[in-house]
Parts: sequence; C-alpha cells; structure tokens
Amino acid sequence: MTIALDAAGKTSFPTDRLTGDARAGVIDRWIYVFTAASFIVFVLAGFVPDSFGKLAAIQAGQRPPFPFVLHIHAVLMGSFLLLLLAQASLVAAGNRSLHMRLGIAAAVLVPAIVITGIFLVPAIYHSVWIGAQTAPPPVRQNLQHALTSLEDIFLLQLRVGVVFSICMAIALWSRTRHPGTHKRLMFVAIACALPAAFDRMTWLPTTMPRSPLGPDIYTVLAFSPMLAWDLLRNHRLHRAYVIWAAVFLPASVAVYLAWDTPFWHATARQILAP
Repeated sequence: MTIALDAAGKTSFPTDRLTGDARAGVIDRWIYVFTAASFIVFVLAGFVPDSFGKLAAIQAGQRPPFPFVLHIHAVLMGSFLLLLLAQASLVAAGNRSLHMRLGIAAAVLVPAIVITGIFLVPAIYHSVWIGAQTAPPPVRQNLQHALTSLEDIFLLQLRVGVVFSICMAIALWSRTRHPGTHKRLMFVAIACALPAAFDRMTWLPTTMPRSPLGPDIYTVLAFSPMLAWDLLRNHRLHRAYVIWAAVFLPASVAVYLAWDTPFWHATARQILAP
C-alpha cells in the first residue's frame, strides 16, 4: 500500500484503495461470472443426485433406460453452461478478443441444443410409455403416473424451446450491435431451463406437481443478483429483461392455463404417444 500526499504535503487516502466507481466497475464485470457459476451449481445440485437415483431405479427394473439422445442433450447443455462461465470470465478479465472468437461456439451449441431437445421429449415419453405397457403391475402404476407428469412437463419443455430460441436469436443478433443486451439475454435465455434442476431438488419447498410456480420463482431468484445490481447501478430496468419478459410471460400464461387439464393431457398424448 502506498501513501499519497496532497498539494499541501498532507497525507491523503491510500492510492490503491478502490473508489466507488472502481468498485462498481469490478462488480459490473464479476457479477456475471458469479451468476454463471451459480447456474452450474444449481444444475449439479439438481441433476447429480437425481441421476444416481434414476440409475438405481433402472438397475432395479423400475424404469426404462435413458434414451441416447438424453446423453447428447446433457453434454450440449453442460457445454453451454461452461461456455457461459468462460465467456463471462474472459470479459471480467478484459480479454474481449478471445471472448469474441470463442462466442462463435454459441452459434453452434444453441441450434444443437434446440434440435436435440425436440428429439429428447418424445424419446423419454416413448420409453416410459413402453415400460408402462410391459412392466409388472406395481411398476406399471408408477409409470402411468410418470406419464401424466411428463405430459405436464411437456408444457414447460415447450416454453423452454420458445423462450430459449427467441431470446438466444436476439442475443446473438445483438452481439456487436448492443453488447449489454447480448450479455444479459444470454443469461436469462438459459435460465428458463433451470426449473428442470430446481424441480429435482426434493429438499426445496415446491408447488410441483400442482403448479410450476415454485420452480419459476426459483428461476427468477437465480438471475436476481445481476438484475438487482442492474437496478441499483443504473436505476432502471434494462431492455434485455423487458425482451425476456415479453416472451416468457405470455408463454407462462399458456402453461398455467393448460397445466393438468384434461384437454392438455389428451392433446399431449396425441402429440407424444407412439
């Protein structure tokens, strides 16, 4: 630490102490690194214990094996989350040139995630459907209940597909035109998939399977640190959140209206059943 003298020769504050603006600049950069890292923690906390439990059920013959496309989708989603963390870290460290070059990977991962998701949803439903027809009576009853749950979850998967695709398209289009919108949309777009992780955290209070409200609240809380900092720092709501809300809220209204209704279960079976 160094001591600075003012014009009169008096001791002033240490010159290496961060000013308010400098401290805010540090938070501006690292709040996104923190958010990206927290997304990975949430996904691991939700999916790792759940996956071990499902693997044990598969070995016990209580559920069908995972379809191969699920493994591909999981690798792609994990790769995207790691890319998001790497990109946020590069910007925080001031390495924007590498950030720009590495960003091309998102243009490959985003459509791959959407395409595998389209194949994944019916693949999981088909595997459970077949198991429900062939399994012993006690297991069959559990699988029939799982099918009903999958039909409701299909609504959430449709919402993810719509919100993720639209927000990511706008984010990638804004990459050089509106960097602030770009970086925020990258986070809130992938956040719409986090209910899948929160729903698997059985130790959390939840509204499932009656309603997806609980996981939705946890999702907003997941990106609330950067949202709260934006409001505190800029005293306004950034347009990236307005874009996200304009896509997410109408899709969510449709989800809540259709959730666990006879009409939706009949419709979902027509779409998904073999």
